[in-house]
Amino acid sequence: MWAIIKKEVRTYFLSPIGYVFVGLFLLMASLFFYSEVLVTGSTMFSNIFYSLSTILIMIVPLLTMRTFSEERKDGTEQLLLTAPRSVTSIVLGKFFAALIVLLIAVLLTFTYYIILMFLGNPNIKTSLVTVFGFILLGAALISFGMFASSITENQVIAAIISIAFYVITWIGTPYLSQSLEPLGLMNMFNRFGNGQIACTEVVAFLSYTVLFILLTIIVIQRRKSVK
Repeated sequence: MWAIIKKEVRTYFLSPIGYVFVGLFLLMASLFFYSEVLVTGSTMFSNIFYSLSTILIMIVPLLTMRTFSEERKDGTEQLLLTAPRSVTSIVLGKFFAALIVLLIAVLLTFTYYIILMFLGNPNIKTSLVTVFGFILLGAALISFGMFASSITENQVIAAIISIAFYVITWIGTPYLSQSLEPLGLMNMFNRFGNGQIACTEVVAFLSYTVLFILLTIIVIQRRKSVK
């Protein structure tokens, strides 16, 4: 699995995808740091991540849409599936590689926290808990994005499926909002804002993540069996 992780992370940064993702993430973080912190005079580092969470649902597909779709389209998936590696290790390797790229982007935003330390007294506990919740949110989004990529060979369709799912689970719909509200990604993430790690939300985010990783493994395993 480690070999797959290293290969996938290297692939992200040998192509424009990794740089575009990190660049967009930091660009939006800079804009939110200015508008949500500097302009308002706030020292709440967590405000940046609340705003970034709405952007994340739009840019995570940059990381996930190619995970399996590209290999199916290029005809290299068969080589991957016939290699002496389990499907589980392949899926987990791709998942953790995408998560590492997200973590790199998140870590770079701590430059703003250092700036805030000179401007005031940011609440480190609330900041870290919010970032932790943000990473859990990112992991859940990545897992579904991989699942979407596993069911189509078209990267654009994979991205559209991902964004549609993210929006539905993020804001709900007029007909489903009441039933989805307790498990809505927005509601779960917002509960990290009080500086307390919400165990229920941690379990819910991990359940989202594990569910779609398992579904991805099932989809890929079935294709491997057919081949």
